[in-house]
Amino acid sequence: MEIRQCGRSGLRVSSLGLGTLTWGRDTDGEEAWDMLSHFVDAGGTLVECSPMNGEGMATDVLGAAMNRVGRHRLTIAWRGATRRDHSGRWVSSAGRGDMLRSLDDALARLDTDYVDVWMAEPDPSVPLEETLGVLEAASRSGRAHYVGLSGWDTWTTACALTRLGEHGLVQPAVAQLPVSLLTAPATHSLRSHLADEGLGVFARSPLAGGVLTGKYRHSTPPDSRGATEHMLPTVAPFLTDEYAGRVEAVVRAAQGLDRNPGDVALAWVRDMPGIASAICGPRNVRQLDHILDSTEPLPAPIRQVLNEVAYS
Repeated sequence: MEIRQCGRSGLRVSSLGLGTLTWGRDTDGEEAWDMLSHFVDAGGTLVECSPMNGEGMATDVLGAAMNRVGRHRLTIAWRGATRRDHSGRWVSSAGRGDMLRSLDDALARLDTDYVDVWMAEPDPSVPLEETLGVLEAASRSGRAHYVGLSGWDTWTTACALTRLGEHGLVQPAVAQLPVSLLTAPATHSLRSHLADEGLGVFARSPLAGGVLTGKYRHSTPPDSRGATEHMLPTVAPFLTDEYAGRVEAVVRAAQGLDRNPGDVALAWVRDMPGIASAICGPRNVRQLDHILDSTEPLPAPIRQVLNEVAYS
């Protein structure tokens, strides 16, 4: 698997990343270990996790699997922080106390002294300077070797990068945002800005929750995300007439290339300019192995056609 540099930073990651969204809930510990082992054996390094994944259980599952495969073989991307809201639910937070507590909790449960990159999520209720200051503190202490942003819009990203530069604070190495054939137009301007600023991009959900595999074209498979209440929100936004034509275009391209639609959709994202890694979240080894088989680039004419489909 190709190892890529993240923008102008020294951070290097595998071109495919392994997400842990389902770990601990839909993916048990042994299955997760098998997945991580297959991923590393294929040359993968980047694993992305969040305190919200698997209803909070993914952290412990990743820690156990990482202990078996070897911390030195992995690049851990930690995303966000959490706090309890007034109803007792865990929600995302970018406040100083919440962020530092979440990071320290993650390091203890992962049994490691550092994460390779810590990506802050936006929180409009918290001053931007406070969130950026926490990233600086984590970097200076060595608890995060690099820092990044996840889910920030273009304006807030531009403000953050400007203020970091003005105060001489640590610069983000990466930004994570959704990039797929269904979401690329919405992130085009931000990706261009990130490239200009020297940040790499972690492409989240390059298969649009599995919709771009074509599995939902005629019905909802009973073993799919769309058939489970807690995972349906990751799929439902893309099951509309607005996106149906793009899904069909991917299916037709795959048929012409004698490849599967997911392979085509993933290759389109993975090999876009500026993409450091495309992060997928398979639920089991079978799904992961299909993803790992996606190694060939798309022929230039097919990529051009899909570009026109995506941005039409």
